[in-house]
Amino acid sequence: MQTLILKIQYDGTNYGGWQIQPNAPTIQDEVQKAISKITSEKVNLIGAGRTDTGVHARGMIAHTVLENGQKIPLKKLILGINARLPNDICIIDAVLTDKKFNARFDAIARKYSYSIHLIQSPFLQRYSTYIKYKINIDKLFDSSSVFLGEHDFTTFSKLNSDTKNYVCNVEICEWEKLNDNQYVLHIKADRFVYGMVRSIVGAMLDVARGKRSKQEIVESLSLKNRSLCSTLAPPQGLVLEKIFYPKDLNFL
Repeated sequence: MQTLILKIQYDGTNYGGWQIQPNAPTIQDEVQKAISKITSEKVNLIGAGRTDTGVHARGMIAHTVLENGQKIPLKKLILGINARLPNDICIIDAVLTDKKFNARFDAIARKYSYSIHLIQSPFLQRYSTYIKYKINIDKLFDSSSVFLGEHDFTTFSKLNSDTKNYVCNVEICEWEKLNDNQYVLHIKADRFVYGMVRSIVGAMLDVARGKRSKQEIVESLSLKNRSLCSTLAPPQGLVLEKIFYPKDLNFL
C-alpha cells in the first residue's frame, strides 16, 4: 500500500463544495470516482479543507491510500484521473509515498484569497465579487488588522456541530491593490472555522461602506456572539490558495 497525495485545482461554481453530499455534485465525489475508475479500487479521499458551495481552490491537497495504484506509473495515473474529471477540476501535481500522511490533520496552516471588483465586468464575476456600493478603501485596508493574531472566531463563523474549538491564529490578513477597481485579501492562519473568511470579508466591507465602525468589529470579535456577525460575503470571490505542512511532509 502507498499513499497517493494530490494537488487539486477547481472552479467551485457548479459544485456544492468539497465534501460529498447526497443532493449536490461535489469535488470530493468527482475526484474519488475518477481515481476508482482508473485503479479499480474503492477509495476514500481526504481533503485538507472543506470548501463551501461555490468556493474555488488553486492548491487543495488531498490523499488516499491505494493498494494497486502504485502499479500504474504516476504520470500515467494522473493523466488517467484528469481524463475522467470534468473540465473544471484538475490534478496539477501528485506524489506516491510510503510515509504516513494525512492531508487534513498534518496541515499546519492554510492560505486563502478573496477578490473584489468595483466596476461590473462579465470577465471578473466568476472569481471575484462585484461591490455595487461605494466603499472607503482606506477603511477597508485598515480594518484587516482587527483579525490578526489568536482569537476565538465564534462571532465570525457559521454554526457547525462538528466544530468544538473556534480559536484560530491569523498570521496574515491584508488587502492588496491590483488596480483602482480590483482588490484582493490575503489571509493565512493555522486553521479556519466554517464560513470564517467570508464572515471576515463581510465585516470589513461593512466598515468600508460605513455601516459599522472598526471598534464595533473589535467588540463583536471579543463577545463570541454569532448574532453580531455581518452578512457573509458571496462565495465566488474566495479561493483556497495553499496548504502548508512540516518540512518532512511537504511533498507538493
